[in-house]
Amino acid sequence: MEYYARLHLISKVLGFIYIIPFMALVGEQGYALYRYAYGPYTILLSLSTVGLPLAVSKFVSKYNELGNYKIGLTLLKYGMYLMVLTGFISFIALYFSAPILAEIVVRNDDSGGNSVEDTEYVIRLVSFALLIIPSMSIFRGYFQGSKSMGPSALSTVIEQVVRIVVILVGAYTVIHIFNSSTRNAVGIATIAAFIGGIAGFIVLLIVFLKRRELIKKEIDSSPNNKEININSMFKELIGYAIPFVITGLAIPIYQNIDIYTINTLFHSIGYNNKDAELINAVIGLAQVLVLVPVSLATAFSMSLIPGITSAFIGGKMEEVQHKISQTIQAIMFFTLPAAMGLCILGKPVYTMVFGLNKNPELGGVILQWYSLAAIFFALFTVTAAILQGINEQKKLIIGILIGIIVKIALNLVLVPYIKELGPILATYFGFFISILSNIYVIKKALQYKFLPLFKQLQEVFLLVFIMSLSVWGVKWLTELWLTENLGIYSHALITSIISILTGVLVYLGIGLRLHFVKNMLGRYKNSAS
Repeated sequence: MEYYARLHLISKVLGFIYIIPFMALVGEQGYALYRYAYGPYTILLSLSTVGLPLAVSKFVSKYNELGNYKIGLTLLKYGMYLMVLTGFISFIALYFSAPILAEIVVRNDDSGGNSVEDTEYVIRLVSFALLIIPSMSIFRGYFQGSKSMGPSALSTVIEQVVRIVVILVGAYTVIHIFNSSTRNAVGIATIAAFIGGIAGFIVLLIVFLKRRELIKKEIDSSPNNKEININSMFKELIGYAIPFVITGLAIPIYQNIDIYTINTLFHSIGYNNKDAELINAVIGLAQVLVLVPVSLATAFSMSLIPGITSAFIGGKMEEVQHKISQTIQAIMFFTLPAAMGLCILGKPVYTMVFGLNKNPELGGVILQWYSLAAIFFALFTVTAAILQGINEQKKLIIGILIGIIVKIALNLVLVPYIKELGPILATYFGFFISILSNIYVIKKALQYKFLPLFKQLQEVFLLVFIMSLSVWGVKWLTELWLTENLGIYSHALITSIISILTGVLVYLGIGLRLHFVKNMLGRYKNSAS
């Protein structure tokens, strides 16, 4: 498990780091074009897999435990057929809807920014990845269900590495060697998803072929190789998987609402296409930075979710409530300081990561305002997982849909008045409604009392307050001490590094002495081993 977790973490980190050199190559306009392609692709990828990789993983694990190894191979076979079909349908849908999507997001009556033709081109290129990624996902689900995490993790890293190499080498070659357009560089970056998917699939296929004899022996020696009805199997699988799809789509849907409404909304208040796309790109970059601590915090806290599910099934309600408190404490311990740090250091951190040519003034302001979204994203992810663990999926979906409606409505209402801050506040309100709905269901279903949790979190709040004061003070003193001759980028780099190190040392220096932190880290170590 630790090996799998490390590889998964490497994949997440790589997925963030490559954005920095890619942005240096293609600029905000190129990154906006990249977002136009990847936004709908992410949605259709989730829809094409319909959550089956996770469901297959659970079913293979279940039947292996029952001594029926044959059904796992049957699931892989028919699941692969289904993924090829749904992947092809999704490819067709995205490829042929590209002109419509392009006309929604950009307009041709404005000479600045990306054109409809550019947008249509990159959306069509990224659609090819839908022919391979769903099939690869079902393969991963099979290995995970067989309790073999290595092949899945390795293929994830290989896919990511190949994709990033193609993106960066391809974009550099197109721009600096062939002196071609940003559109062609972004085109290479979008087709890289398809190439990376092929690499990941080949890794899984090689491992499967090497283990073919072992799998055959397991099937031959299985004491309970019974056939099951394929139609009823898939009906049960899809019914189980759909809530996971909708939950996983929540953050991508919010991102796509921004991608596909921001340009139009800013056009309506007098912005030209280039300036609207700049805001679109900068909000996307802020999202990338914010999602880094979210992915790390949720990976930590989600390891506690299986314990909640098993305790609920066993009717141990006190244990369920205790584990929910532990999970929320963990998510707040990791996410809150990161969010506050980004809020205080918005401008220097944005400048340090993306450079002076990437509008640090606008980027810094947007990052400062967007930073607290990390808390909303993390709390939503964890409360949604808790609801799934206690079989309250329908109420979870209702809460998500209400939040999305609020987000769309507030985007329309707020942008004319507070401009680039409108989509950010709309995101806060949308997720707040969904989280509030989740909390209400948890409270009602489990008779969970939140007041004791707030008392338990007082230490975290005090710790974050002390850390925030330290970071703000060091930032102020560093900016006072540094000379103006140093240069804006060097100024931002030194300020960010010193302030971040101070925050980490203060937070961990005090935090690791707290009793609940020692217990939390001990629980995570035990769950990972």
